[in-house]
Amino acid sequence: MSISLETLLKKALQEEPLSREEVLCLLNLKEEDEKGKLFETARMLRRRYFEESIFLYGFIYFSTWCRNDCTFCYYRSSNELPLRYRKPQEQVLEVSTTLANSGVHLLDLTMGEDPNYFHKKKGVHILLSMIQEVKKKTGLPIMISCGVWSDEVLDDLVEYGADWFACYQETHNPTLFQALRPLQDYNRRLLAKRSAVQAGMLIEEGILSGVGESLEDVADSIHAMKQMNPHQARVMNFVPQRGTPMANYPFPPPDREQVILAVLRLTLPRRLIPASLDVNGIQGLKGKLKAGANVVTSLIPASSGMKGVAQSELGIFEGQRTVGAILPILEELELKKASLQAYLNWVGKQKQGLFH
Repeated sequence: MSISLETLLKKALQEEPLSREEVLCLLNLKEEDEKGKLFETARMLRRRYFEESIFLYGFIYFSTWCRNDCTFCYYRSSNELPLRYRKPQEQVLEVSTTLANSGVHLLDLTMGEDPNYFHKKKGVHILLSMIQEVKKKTGLPIMISCGVWSDEVLDDLVEYGADWFACYQETHNPTLFQALRPLQDYNRRLLAKRSAVQAGMLIEEGILSGVGESLEDVADSIHAMKQMNPHQARVMNFVPQRGTPMANYPFPPPDREQVILAVLRLTLPRRLIPASLDVNGIQGLKGKLKAGANVVTSLIPASSGMKGVAQSELGIFEGQRTVGAILPILEELELKKASLQAYLNWVGKQKQGLFH
C-alpha cells in the first residue's frame, strides 16, 4: 500500500474523494485489526450524520412469480422447486398493518417481474391500487422493488404513493451482469433508476458479493454508485440457491460483505446503508451494524406467510425477523431505533433535493 491505512482513513473522515486505488486498498484489507479500524471509521461517519439512530424496514414479498431467469435467484422462471405464491391485496394490507404497528419506518413491497402484473394493463392497476391502499392504511413511506418499468408506470407509481424505487444492478461489470441476468438489458436497468428520480422517487442501488466478481469489479461498482449518488446503497453476500446454475457456488466469507459495506459508508457517508436479515439472519446483524449500516431490512412478521429472498425462511417462523427481536441487539451496540418522525424528516429532505 503506497499510502498508510491511517492516512487513508483520515482522508475518508475528512470526506475527501477516494481514488480507485485507495478503494481497492480498503477492499483488500486482510488483518483483523486493519478491518477493525475501517469499521470504526465507518461508524464515526455514520454517527456524524445519523447519531446512534437506526431505521427499520418491513419486507412484503407479495409475489414470487417472475418472468426472468436470473442464474443466482431461487425464484428464477425455470426453477421448479419453489412453492410459489401471489398474495391477494387483503393479505398484503394485513401484513402491512402488522408491520406498521410493530414500529417499522418503511414498507418494502417486493415481487419478481410477475407476468400477471407486467403483461396485463389490468395488472398494473392492481399493483397501483395495492400501493395506494397500503399507503392510506399505514401512512408509511413505500418502497417498490418490482423490476424495470416504463417511464409512464414510474410516474404512476409516484402518483399512487410510492416514495422509493429499488432496482439492484448486482454488478457494474456488463459481462458479469449478462451472466447473472441473461437476456436483460444492462443499460435499461441502469437508466430505470435515473428515470425513477426524474419521476420523483428516491432510489436504492445494490450489488451482490461472491458471484464471480473481482475486487476491481467491486471498486468499479462503488465508483458507479458514487456517481449515481443513490439515497440508499447496499451490498449483500450471495447465497447459493437450489435448482439454479449457481447452486454449487461457495458461500463468500461474511466479512467480505462487511468490508464492502464499510467502504460504501466511507464513500457515501450521508446515505442510508442497509444490513439485511435475508443473508445470515439475526446472527449476522451485529457485524453489519459494526461496519456502518444504519438500516435493518427484511423484517417479516412470524405468522405472515411471506418469504424472504436470499434465505426464504431463515428466522421468520422463529420470530427473529421482527422489531422486538432487533431492539436488544441495537441496545447492546449502544444504538437505538429512530423515531418515525426522524425518518419522515430525512425522506422529506431528500425528496426536496430531487427538485433542485
